[in-house]
Amino acid sequence: MEGRTGKNAVTPALYLCATPIGNLDDITLRVVNALRAVDVVYAEDTRNTARLLRHLGIEKPLLSCHEHNEAKRAEEIAAKVEQGMAVAFVSDAGMPGISDPGEKLVRACVERAVPYFVLPGPSAAVTAHVVANFGGQYRFVGFLPRASGARAKLFEVLAGCDCALVLYESPLRLSKTAGELARALGNRRAVLVRELTKLHESAVRATLAELSELYAQTPPKGECVLVVEGRSAELPNETDASELIAQLLRSGHSAKDAAREASERTGVPRNAAYAMALQLLRGAE
Repeated sequence: MEGRTGKNAVTPALYLCATPIGNLDDITLRVVNALRAVDVVYAEDTRNTARLLRHLGIEKPLLSCHEHNEAKRAEEIAAKVEQGMAVAFVSDAGMPGISDPGEKLVRACVERAVPYFVLPGPSAAVTAHVVANFGGQYRFVGFLPRASGARAKLFEVLAGCDCALVLYESPLRLSKTAGELARALGNRRAVLVRELTKLHESAVRATLAELSELYAQTPPKGECVLVVEGRSAELPNETDASELIAQLLRSGHSAKDAAREASERTGVPRNAAYAMALQLLRGAE
């Protein structure tokens, strides 16, 4: 779908506009032209978008559209486009619909056959994946579920992924999440990308367990993206893990302790190592 945006005119449609994730110079000319030409701008946070529009020298009516009112706003926006208006939507940063509002807006347009255009631009997930350099393919995970059951179920799925994993996480939960991932997926290599495109941008390369320990007492500052190496990049040696577990069991370690040590030393996920330990114990009976 080709968005027909020019410097002074747009056709009646919804325009989902990607906005900078840090450096304001990363905004595209096409987005700037669209924001200048539309009739109204809907924003995840009108205060943040007001600052962006002031920086660009643009004055437009601003209305809120966030996770709590997106369903209502979706119908409202679709109706305005049907009436011949051009409407822009921007989230706080990056691409709308990627861990940000926008999905319901597009769904309403599709259901009502209302035209919409996605104007590409900055994305923290894509940028962090390139920084990490763990191969061309990746799976975007976004924010992990908070409920322990849903979290554990997702970890089981992610453990089998051969491609890199890109996650968003709060700095305050980074240490805990890295530790959980190390136990569920194996102690894989990872890159913590922080404050992308901003003055203090940094990338810390370490294993998941090392990241967990590094930030256990003092969380990192700023917005974080965690990129985890895929399973296929460096497959853990299950034979070595099984032999190590057998040695540890013979020396008096419990199944739980043997599994934990084998996981840390070989990279085999802890749940898989624990299953090996139980199987070895049953075979010894």
